[in-house]
This record gives sequence, C-alpha cells and structure tokens, in this order.
Amino acid sequence: MSASQKPLLIKRYASRRLYNTESSDYVTLEDIAGFIRAGREVQIIDLKSGDDLTRQYLLQIIAEHESRGENVLPLDVLTDLVRSYTAQAQSVVPEFLSMSFDMLRQGPNKIAEQMTAINPMMAQMSKMPGFEAMQRQQQQFMESIMSGWPTPGAEPASSEAESPAAEENAEDLSEIRKQLAALESKLSKLGR
Repeated sequence: MSASQKPLLIKRYASRRLYNTESSDYVTLEDIAGFIRAGREVQIIDLKSGDDLTRQYLLQIIAEHESRGENVLPLDVLTDLVRSYTAQAQSVVPEFLSMSFDMLRQGPNKIAEQMTAINPMMAQMSKMPGFEAMQRQQQQFMESIMSGWPTPGAEPASSEAESPAAEENAEDLSEIRKQLAALESKLSKLGR
C-alpha cells in the first residue's frame, strides 16, 4: 500500500491534542476535515490506550459544521437517525446509509443500476414502520448532497455554449435548490 492509500495516522495525546504523524505537528479538527475533503482517509487513535477514536472525532466534525449553519443533514433525517438507534432498525440503517453513499461516490448513473441490486433488502426494509417516510427523506437527502458532487467522467465546464441537456440539468438543479431553500426556510420558521 502506498503512502497516499494508507490512512493518515493522527495520535491523540493525554492533553487531548491531536498529532499528525506524517507532518510531525499538531492539528485541529478543521485540519482533519480538510484532509478528508482532499480525499485522505484518517485514523485517530488514543496514544495511551490504543483505542480507535476516528468515529468519535468524525461525528464531532459533523456536529461542528451543522452547528455553524452548514446544514447538510435535514432535520427530519437527523430525527430518523436518532430513531434508528433501536434494535429493529440498527441492523439495516447502517448498511442502507453505506450503500447510499457508495452510490453517490460512483455517480448518479450507477444509482438506478444499484437500486435493482438491492431490491431484496428493500423488500425486507419496506416492512419496517415508517419506511416510506425514511425512503422519501433519504431521496431528498441524496438529491441535496449530490448537487455538490462532481459526476464521474463529466467534462469540466467550458466557456462555449452548453448543450440543451446541460441547460436542462442546470435548470433542474436550480429548481431543486429553490425547493431546498424553501424547505429550509419553512423548517427554520417552525423551529422558532
């Protein structure tokens, strides 16, 4: 495995400071978020106990971004995640979320293909109470998050005139963003 494929090892000292073993300096949560955005995998371990703290710190990074108003996770998705911490849903929700993000990484063209592959799992999940609402929320979540992800194999934008299909996609994206903004506005009014 090459150095770029190995997870970046971050050690947490007793003082709770985080130490980047590659660059031999201390880092912040924002630095770690930057490494991840740049495509690096990270592993954060406690120096004394050897415990893997990666999940804990990734959740903290997400919580900090959400608390600053950088909302990626709609309130109803967060609520459903909290609800998923039951014995009944705990077994299928992580797999469902993992598959959803795998599809996002592979691009929108693979989503339809993979949905047919997971039909047996979907049939089992559809028997769960509240599954239809969770499915709608997952679709909304995927649409909102996909707007910022590049499509694999897509040509970079050029200054020449765009094709009609590209213009239609841009209009669809614009409409989705307007709808998302309207939903966020309604949610913020309800939260007052």
